[in-house]
Amino acid sequence: MNTIIELKGISRTYTNGGQPLTVLKDINLTIAAGELVAIIGASGSGKSTLMNIMGCLEVPDQGDYYIGGQNAAHLSPDALARLRREHIGFIFQRYHLMPDLSAQSNVEIPAIYANSQRDTRRQRAAELLARLGLEGREHRKPGELSGGQQQRVSIARALINGGEIILADEPTGALDSQSGQEVLAILSELNQCGHTVVIVTHDLSVAQHAQRVIELRDGEIVTDTGRKSVVSQPLPLLNRSRQKGWQSLLDRTHESLQMALKAMNSHRLRTALTMTGIIFGIAAVVTVVALGEGAKQRTLANIKELGTNMVSIYPGRDFFDDAIDSIRTLVPADADALAKQNFVDSVSPEVSTADIIRFNSKSASASISGIGRDYFRVNGITLVQGTTFRDDRNALQEVIIDDNARQALFGDLGVEPLGQIVFLGSVPARVVGIAKSNRDYTPNRITVWMPYTTVMYRMVGKSVLSSISVRLKDGIDNAAAVSAITQLLTQRHGVKDFMLFNRDEFRKSIEHTSMTLSLLILMVASISLVVGSLGVMNIMLVSVTERTHEIGVRMAVGARRSDIMQQFMIEAVLVCLIGGALGIALSFAASALFTALAGGMLTAIYSWQAATAAFFCSTLIGMIFGYLPARKAAWMDPVTSLANE
Repeated sequence: MNTIIELKGISRTYTNGGQPLTVLKDINLTIAAGELVAIIGASGSGKSTLMNIMGCLEVPDQGDYYIGGQNAAHLSPDALARLRREHIGFIFQRYHLMPDLSAQSNVEIPAIYANSQRDTRRQRAAELLARLGLEGREHRKPGELSGGQQQRVSIARALINGGEIILADEPTGALDSQSGQEVLAILSELNQCGHTVVIVTHDLSVAQHAQRVIELRDGEIVTDTGRKSVVSQPLPLLNRSRQKGWQSLLDRTHESLQMALKAMNSHRLRTALTMTGIIFGIAAVVTVVALGEGAKQRTLANIKELGTNMVSIYPGRDFFDDAIDSIRTLVPADADALAKQNFVDSVSPEVSTADIIRFNSKSASASISGIGRDYFRVNGITLVQGTTFRDDRNALQEVIIDDNARQALFGDLGVEPLGQIVFLGSVPARVVGIAKSNRDYTPNRITVWMPYTTVMYRMVGKSVLSSISVRLKDGIDNAAAVSAITQLLTQRHGVKDFMLFNRDEFRKSIEHTSMTLSLLILMVASISLVVGSLGVMNIMLVSVTERTHEIGVRMAVGARRSDIMQQFMIEAVLVCLIGGALGIALSFAASALFTALAGGMLTAIYSWQAATAAFFCSTLIGMIFGYLPARKAAWMDPVTSLANE
């Protein structure tokens, strides 16, 4: 006799209200391959617990149980799942079918977990359904089938991987008498084909169809009719064509993805509320990053207008020197010496004063800057009309005015400024150019520029400079250049009687401040992302609770813990990815709104790095905050889960 199930000294005790309750007491049982056995007993006699142990759904407190000669008492949960998946098929009283899947998809589930090839399992599922009288109903969902038809689907599911052992728990309990007789006839036929069938029932009329009847009472076997003559044939070998590892992983992932989408669709409102936190969190973070980058670029552009990579030199040992106005240390020769240095791009001597500028009857106060020809290059100022001076050394009476001066002197007259003669105090000068005024910083200030020699000799009557502006070549180490300038001028003067203002330090300070503010706002925005993430975890925990029964069914048909975990992780990641995509789209709309409200003063700058980071962040959130619910689902007890409907 070929033994397929053997139990030795099996006992099982539960705790009920703090009191131990022994359900099975020292059970010894042997079932041969090909037997049709009925286990009967009153409610609470332990028959369902015995079936769960034989089906590797439950582990006894003591004793050993062998399935096909393998001691299952010492196997890991995944090894037990493998036994259920490859050797055992369950038929339940309540069918336990997935309501969102078709009949064929329900039948295929164990084969998916067994890594069967897609075409092979689909063909076998269709053949089994046709064999059980469900041809043409393969694509109907359980709700569209009668009770008897649903039970046939569960029988097909039990047979998809071979079903050497078929465990039927009250298989006719929810059926009318005719459907019940049909199911019993199918089980008898399967037994005659070589399947070992164990029926758990309290109905003696059902037990009479078995060759052997075992009665349990208070957790003990009280009667066993013994094995009657069995006429059975060996089961035909099932073609267990396996997929390769990566194909199996893709297949199971695809099935998990489908289940996740169906679960999200079934609870659309809950899914939408879950996504809301992620959407606003991602939108806030991405918008802050984009607006921060826009503000940074605009600030740098404004600094560039003031002069990039520029060093300004002033007389005096310190900016707070009380005698700074009487110090006369910088001369045009210093500017000439600086212009010869290989790290210098351009130099402009500078001297400043203020006076009235007049044209015909129009006059206004103006700031007058005496400059060198390269001043506009040094400071990055754009000439909108005309050209710079022909010569800055011969006190030519030429002037370049800004937009403010043009508007004040020529705006109402309709006269073209270029070539006109204006008076700066008592000095006449011809307008040779118009420069762009810096309206962002000096909206009402009029600035004009003349050759520095003209201002020195014709207006202020002094031979020293107010300052020297130096533009460094691109790629030059700013700190090294400042050190070289200091050394050169100290050698020329014999003492350090000047001071330097390095505009690159100003730029770095602005960048640092901008980055600090952006990080601060980003941290505040991240709070909403964290809140949304906690929402994902809470909703996923609710989802696990609601789908406890589904988890139990999947475990019963052979799902590994990793399969259960994968399904819920995919759902969490999917929620976060969709929320992240919608959040990025929302950030575009929000940035457009902020730009419009700012009147063009602030513009968001997006980058693919920011979008990639947002998607990565969404995925990470799904993985981190979906892990705990997924782990909870994977570590559930199959028997407890099945009982939860």
